[in-house]
Amino acid sequence: MAKARTPVLKVQNLKKAYGDHVIVNNFNLEVWPGEAVALTGRNGAGKSTILRCLVGADKPDDGTILVNGETLRESNPVIRATVATVIDDLDFFPDLSVVEHLDLLARAHGLPDSDDAVDSILHEVQLVPQSGQLPGTLSSGQRRRLALATAFVRPRQLLILDEPEQRLDVEGVEWLAERLAAERKDGLAIVMASHEPTLVKAVATKTVRVGGDK
Repeated sequence: MAKARTPVLKVQNLKKAYGDHVIVNNFNLEVWPGEAVALTGRNGAGKSTILRCLVGADKPDDGTILVNGETLRESNPVIRATVATVIDDLDFFPDLSVVEHLDLLARAHGLPDSDDAVDSILHEVQLVPQSGQLPGTLSSGQRRRLALATAFVRPRQLLILDEPEQRLDVEGVEWLAERLAAERKDGLAIVMASHEPTLVKAVATKTVRVGGDK
């Protein structure tokens, strides 16, 4: 008998409220390897809240979230090794340089060729000249490229992104679209919220509109 397949991410009946204000209710989603789901909708519809629940930053009031069939717990090392995220402006270590941040992540995740991986991603995100700088000295666009680099420098089966196009120039958005589309074709599962139609069109295999128009 064939073994049943398991989605990388399965969300059932997700609910999140703040006081009496329900932000997300009865949200369901399945994401399989090689799929990219784009969450769209107006500001305040609940897209970021959903993503924060998916990475364990916020605790849902109801519902289940499974990653490769395991209940989501941010402290679970298996989950941490599977899911890469860029959902907020990251709180970088103030005393670590750009290259030290990426090297720390690569080594923490046990990449055998960590030096090559770090060099490659630095070139790709065009931060080689800034590699010795501290994050606080970077421009907002450079900090966004560094945040994306922290996700791309480590192993991952599921990538969760909240408006990854923010503060990227046109060239940066084009690069990001090509990178995400290539990773999806290689089997990565992606969930992202985006207001950039060109990015959604290039990457997403499915679009889910969150919330109703008012």
